[in-house]
Amino acid sequence: FTLALSGSAFADAASGQSTYAAKGCIGCHGANGKSVVATYPSLAGRDAEFVKKNLTDFRSGARKEPTMNAMAAGLSDADIQNLADYVGSLK
Repeated sequence: FTLALSGSAFADAASGQSTYAAKGCIGCHGANGKSVVATYPSLAGRDAEFVKKNLTDFRSGARKEPTMNAMAAGLSDADIQNLADYVGSLK
């Protein structure tokens, strides 16, 4: 049972990694979640629930930041969960 959960979490993180690359997150937040530009926050070390909440808030407009609102607008709930799982795995 634990193996199945681990496999599922790995699959979600792998999907999240693909979405992270495809959506261009790397450009601002870095390939490994460590931004090299001070104005963009590093994501490595962030908790998955933090990432999920923020992406959900950006998508809904509850949190205002034009670039992130636009980036999150097209994300599905599954995309957000997968991105959160991936970012949560970065150290």
